[in-house]
Amino acid sequence: MVAMNDKFLKPYNPQETEPRIYKMWEESGFFNPDNLPARHQEPFTIMMPPPNVTGILHMGHALMLTTEDIMIRYQRMQGKKALWIPGTDHAAIATQSKVEKEIYKKEGKNRFELGREELLKRVDQFAKDSHDTIISQVKTLGSSCDWSREAFTLDENRNLAVRTVFKKMYEDGLIYQGHRIVNWDPKGQTTISDDEIIYTEEKTKFYYLKYGPFTIATARPETKFGDKYVVMHPEDKRYAKYKHGQKIDLDWINGPITATIIKDEVIDMTFGTGVMTITPWHSKEDFDIAVRHNLDKEQIIDKYGKLLPVAGEFSGLKITDAREKIIEKMKAKGLLEKEEDYVHNIATAERTGGKIEPQIMNQWFVAVNKPFTLAHSDITGIKSGTKTTLKEIMRKTVDQGQIKIIPDYFSKTYFHWIDNLNDWCISRQIWYGHRIPVWYRGTEIFCSEEAPKGDGWVQDEDTLDTWFSSALWTFSTLGWPEKTEDLKIFHPTDVLETGYEIIFFWVARMIMMTGYNLGTVPFKNVYFHGTVRDGQGRKMSKSLGNGMDPMEVAQKFGTDAGRLALIIGTAPGTDSKIDENKIRGYKNFANKIWNITRFVLTSIESFDLESKPELTPKDQKILAELQIITKEVTTDIDEYRLYMASEKIYHYIWHTFADIIIEESKGALNGSDEVAKKSIQYTLYEVLKTNLKLLHPFMPFVTEEIWANLPHKNKSLLMIETWPK
Repeated sequence: MVAMNDKFLKPYNPQETEPRIYKMWEESGFFNPDNLPARHQEPFTIMMPPPNVTGILHMGHALMLTTEDIMIRYQRMQGKKALWIPGTDHAAIATQSKVEKEIYKKEGKNRFELGREELLKRVDQFAKDSHDTIISQVKTLGSSCDWSREAFTLDENRNLAVRTVFKKMYEDGLIYQGHRIVNWDPKGQTTISDDEIIYTEEKTKFYYLKYGPFTIATARPETKFGDKYVVMHPEDKRYAKYKHGQKIDLDWINGPITATIIKDEVIDMTFGTGVMTITPWHSKEDFDIAVRHNLDKEQIIDKYGKLLPVAGEFSGLKITDAREKIIEKMKAKGLLEKEEDYVHNIATAERTGGKIEPQIMNQWFVAVNKPFTLAHSDITGIKSGTKTTLKEIMRKTVDQGQIKIIPDYFSKTYFHWIDNLNDWCISRQIWYGHRIPVWYRGTEIFCSEEAPKGDGWVQDEDTLDTWFSSALWTFSTLGWPEKTEDLKIFHPTDVLETGYEIIFFWVARMIMMTGYNLGTVPFKNVYFHGTVRDGQGRKMSKSLGNGMDPMEVAQKFGTDAGRLALIIGTAPGTDSKIDENKIRGYKNFANKIWNITRFVLTSIESFDLESKPELTPKDQKILAELQIITKEVTTDIDEYRLYMASEKIYHYIWHTFADIIIEESKGALNGSDEVAKKSIQYTLYEVLKTNLKLLHPFMPFVTEEIWANLPHKNKSLLMIETWPK
């Protein structure tokens, strides 16, 4: 007979329950797949996209962690050897920038006054404190990851992986140093990649300037001091009388110059006057033209955004201060034909907000189009021992279906990026991060995992782009290059779940680096989640004051309520809305499950759980319908429709189980027909147990707490119970 548990006489209290339950899970050891029961054989692996150690988690992180935890809990219950590796990212530019701002605010010192060693000590401490906060938050959200395998992108294991890959790519000629045009951030004093640029709208003036017999148009007259080439399309009939290489004399900003005519098909004849001057040092497009025609390149603006001596009387002025003064001079010389209001997008650095100033600099690059031999390949369409390129690896793995992107319309975005991909600038002029493993002594260059022996060697001052180490994440976290036991079992991983905004930063580069180093794919599926917005559909921001703290949500409503509010109604790749009313509704749902349990346990007090009675046709139908909903939920999760699976189980519990089955059970429970009574008692308990299993990946805390207090014998933790068939 069943004795009623007094726990269910009190209301459900998530604030008291959730920390205790998480501690119980941790102490069980089952987050580590090595400790799972023997039935767990087939591996299933997810690598957590490592949150940046620059602050605290936001609702986007909460969505990511919830989605991945649902996947890993489901697969664990399916009998998989489920591994979810957690970690954090050193986020080099963002972290150093944040610490530098704090130091300047409190002490009035910049990094150069502080020194490299002292700054790195301060940044390391900040990163550690931030890491500890983030990890506690990850646990609060119920994440069932293997903490024994936790990784940090700047720890020693990742350091070794980075140095090993750099050396291999350097020796294969895929990493090279060269003078090329790069994105320079004058505010952060470092280069950044194309993908770290944010374009913002700016209202400015568009100036039409007289350049000898031509009219050129520009929004940046401050770059024009070194313009000595005028470019036009070879088929533009308006300029047919001018020949390629022809010299013309004209008066310019600071006096007479000799300009050279250049004919190039890149010119858009329909834009402006169809003719333009070029500034090769400060524009990628102009740089490409200059390289094609072997033209001179002259620097006009320094690394601090100030004009150089070539600007004559304007030398030393900041760009913003010089522009109007330059235009006034050109107007006085009769070189300004007209000006118009103009709105255009300007490139800014994602982390500092500084306006990007392209510069030609000696930097380190990854060559994406250079052929190399892939010794071993499991990549469809690329044979072992044949020549390929990094770009081809990125394309074929997705194009041949070895990696599935969910939702699939992001594949077009992915291929468009690859088609327009340039060599990746990987060197950064900051101090925090993986320092480039190259040393110099006179004209000698040494590249290795370890520093060279002997005197006089000086290591390269630059560090690597943060995404270089992140690109190795799926295999470096599994022990590569030194330990390969985990790698053999858990790689390639099954799912990469992340935000669609880093498809280029991270997803493509992981595919590239894993293909190059291991000759395989990093993951079989990519699941993109969208942006979490407020109830009005607005992006959450400090300025709007509409942000939500997942920790406050957990404290106020319980983690389970926040998790379900994030998942229901959120299809892959789509932005979602959330507000307190939505979360409150799922807090009520947690209470509903608690109350349902109390009713069921009260109803079966006279029932022998060891027996299976004869079932009435009505109860047989109830259990048959439960099998149907179980199959639908299972299929939805298998096909990554988590939003549909969660909504189905929610509606079944609330509207079918509570509103129909339980209400209609009361007649049999209170009647004199013992067969009908035992039948419905058995059915209610079976439906409750199955619902708890189906709901567990979505609302793990309340389901685990109820499961622990059910009266059945020989029960284990719900997190390792068998998924209902």
